[in-house]
Amino acid sequence: MYFHALIPFKPVNPKTRLSCVLSQEEREAFARAMLDDVIAAVLKSGCSATLLCTSAFERGDALVAVRKEPLNEAINWALAQFHCPALIIMADLPLVRAGDIQRLVSTGKDMAIVPGRGGGTNAIFLKKPRCFRADFYGASFLDHMRIAEECGFTVDVIDSFRMSTDMDEQEDLVEILIHGKGKSREYLEGLGFSLSIEKGRVSVKRSPHEEAL
Repeated sequence: MYFHALIPFKPVNPKTRLSCVLSQEEREAFARAMLDDVIAAVLKSGCSATLLCTSAFERGDALVAVRKEPLNEAINWALAQFHCPALIIMADLPLVRAGDIQRLVSTGKDMAIVPGRGGGTNAIFLKKPRCFRADFYGASFLDHMRIAEECGFTVDVIDSFRMSTDMDEQEDLVEILIHGKGKSREYLEGLGFSLSIEKGRVSVKRSPHEEAL
């Protein structure tokens, strides 16, 4: 089956909640490293990648569309262009692998969805993307399930550790250092990040002597 993967991406000043441990330049480089990992998994799964960017960005292995409107409006604009099945996948899922994506797109249902933590949505596969509308932010998983019902879609809810693990807070970086195998882990280790275990709890620490890659 041929399908597109739509990947929303913010090239400038992303991941502001990581400002406590990363400068803006580092956050932008980290976002690109995570995008590298996501695109690698997408392409290996047999899918083509289309980036939906908030500002100008160049990428040799993906199509790029720049849209200035808010996220939902931009995604819904893109979905209306698709004439084949489509996957919406977030750019901050550095643990994702091709097999995870193949599991998603091999669903026998009209739609497959991966919940994020805290009620969010990390990935949606749609066999009829032009019939759907995205509603991210807030309790988006519940919103997307409601929209699927309105569309008359059958739905497969995918329980996936790697696809449900996004990177928003400092404590999320622990998962990359434990489970990551790609560019994101290389970048963090190059900045001097490592695991710290104190009083039985795992966190990350950063050596002040390491230089950024």
